[in-house]
Amino acid sequence: MAFAAINSAPSGTTVLAPITVIEEAFATEPSLKKRVYDAIGAAPQHASLFEDLARYTSTLLARTTTTTSSLPFVPPREGPAAKKRKIENEQDSVDLKDPNLPVQFYVKDVSFSMPQRKKLTLEVTAGAKYLRARNQNTNQIEFGVPIDRIRHALSLPVPDKAQKQFNFCIIPEYSDGVTPPQAGMSAFDCMVFTVLDGPAKTAFSGSGEQLAHNEGETLESLIRNILNENLPNWPAPERPKNAKLEKGESEEALNEKVVRPHRSIFLNKELMNTRNEEAYHVKAFRGSKDGYVFFLRTGILFGFKKPLMFFSIDRIASYFITGVGNHSFDLNLLVKPINDIEGEHGKYAITILDFKDLDKLSDYMKKYTGLSDKGSFSEDLRAPEHKNGKKRDASGTARAGAEEEESELRKAVQDYENQEDEDESDGPDYDPGTEGESEGSGQSSDEESDDEDDDEDEDEDDDDN
Repeated sequence: MAFAAINSAPSGTTVLAPITVIEEAFATEPSLKKRVYDAIGAAPQHASLFEDLARYTSTLLARTTTTTSSLPFVPPREGPAAKKRKIENEQDSVDLKDPNLPVQFYVKDVSFSMPQRKKLTLEVTAGAKYLRARNQNTNQIEFGVPIDRIRHALSLPVPDKAQKQFNFCIIPEYSDGVTPPQAGMSAFDCMVFTVLDGPAKTAFSGSGEQLAHNEGETLESLIRNILNENLPNWPAPERPKNAKLEKGESEEALNEKVVRPHRSIFLNKELMNTRNEEAYHVKAFRGSKDGYVFFLRTGILFGFKKPLMFFSIDRIASYFITGVGNHSFDLNLLVKPINDIEGEHGKYAITILDFKDLDKLSDYMKKYTGLSDKGSFSEDLRAPEHKNGKKRDASGTARAGAEEEESELRKAVQDYENQEDEDESDGPDYDPGTEGESEGSGQSSDEESDDEDDDEDEDEDDDDN
């Protein structure tokens, strides 16, 4: 047998000497390698089987290296904002683009904004294998994603529109903007498409029959139901202990795979529109890009411009507030490495949030993450102190002051509101109604553009012609 126990191991523990073939096969997958050794330790009689599997894995890796080495070199693009990602799974790449695959369901004239800006046909292939977009002129598949690779699906009302509409955000594995692909894994592009609030006149079954409309059913609810039926069964997020059902909210809705906002989770009464519809978002910036932040039961989304970013609740290690001014503040999130693999926490800033939203944000974070500003993270990840903050001692005893810090933030909100009342007598110097009215605001999804997409949009317009 090609392994041996090390006699110096602690009592009751078997530590295996490295096995060359296993070390080579799983050199880039330390967690998997550890599981193999653990399995051998638990069942030594299967050691030869694991060694054979390791040899076979090495053979497959060698074939992949030989195949890819014959392809022309393309310099990789770094960061989550890369416009195109190589699909490394060759079989998925071939099947995904096959226009002759049988279709279960499709919707014509759907306005996409990611990864391309054009009207396409949305379709779900038979067997729930792919969600993809078909060019209506050429009949070719433009892009898509294997349904079992989708990790988050959201249906969100689009703010600042004259007519009510919804954005569906499809976020595949490793495409949330904060999780880089693991070694040997591919990443598919996020998909964002818009549907109007109205009957499903353009929805058809795979046989081409227009789908019958149930009373009260809209195109949004039909697509949402189709996705709920076809999406994989993800592990349900742990329900917050103090979360409760509100009037009009059902337990079934909380367990839907396509996540929607709800007033019991986050409600922004300040931004209710002229139709008196509830708003579940705040306005903010990522760098120079303005956008909307939605606080959902599964995480926090910043959209709808590239790159789309989604911070899953179970990945948020901590948060802190900085840049507190008279009218705005910044939200900083620290994100855990995927699967808790050792590594640095990712740090992300969402800036220039309206100061009036601070109280609601604090309530959401405490309710759904169990965190308070600076009060719940380890000493090495804490934010720098505000100028009026107290110094911490070396043992981190400031943790006990978390509730006091949170109450100070609430007091700051009250001070801000009082200051606004005083300012009104001297004449307004700030108009919250103008905040966020930058490029693309208030336009339709087909008209929106940003500098980053100019070259890509020109190519896509040529395709449409």
